[in-house]
Amino acid sequence: MLEWCVTAWNILCDFDGTISVEDVIDSLLDRFGRPGWEALEQDWRAGRIGSRECMSGQVGLLDMRKDELDGHLDGLWIDHAFPAFVARATELKTPIRVVSDGLDYAIHRILGRYGLDHLPLAANHLAPATPPRQWQLTSPFQADGCRSGTCKCACAAQARAGGAKTLLIGDGASDFCAADRVDFVFAKHRLIEHCRAAGIPYVPITGFEDALELLPRLLDGSLLAEHTPHVLPAVSNF
Repeated sequence: MLEWCVTAWNILCDFDGTISVEDVIDSLLDRFGRPGWEALEQDWRAGRIGSRECMSGQVGLLDMRKDELDGHLDGLWIDHAFPAFVARATELKTPIRVVSDGLDYAIHRILGRYGLDHLPLAANHLAPATPPRQWQLTSPFQADGCRSGTCKCACAAQARAGGAKTLLIGDGASDFCAADRVDFVFAKHRLIEHCRAAGIPYVPITGFEDALELLPRLLDGSLLAEHTPHVLPAVSNF
């Protein structure tokens, strides 16, 4: 019985650098990327192109066989406390959806090693390409007017559609827009400063050990009450 859990929540969780210890696509490009991917990265960082265009071009420059891809992914790790966080959220009947501007194949394979491949996922789709290209990227979760491969704002809107509150757990630029459209944020790295500057209700975390400790306080309402600005009542002049 969870009488103290008065408000239903959904959790949207970024993957690269949040669940995973390192950014998967960056690690693939460092090892298998042909010349040209750095220029695309610079164009994205300068705002000349969106992440979808950047990643599509970069994936087209990956020079690797499937067995090399699998071997590389099998050497990548996730936050050691994430499985316990998922187990606790499940116990508390709080759904988790992984929302990523990364690669679905990579996320499935990595999470599969931990028995977590059942988590709902929104990410870019990695598939074999017609030679001479080896790989191609499609974006089944893109949205009109959004330059990201996965529109996390649309994912946030879906999560809130049933009336539940929404928690975002993330770390970087791909989470900035969605952070403005959820009820609370567990923030890492660059997302901390964005939430602070934008006045978004958040707590900083270093990893899922912190998130695991904070989750019950989020669900009972005390964490949100502590970090949401209070509006003072208007004072009458009469």
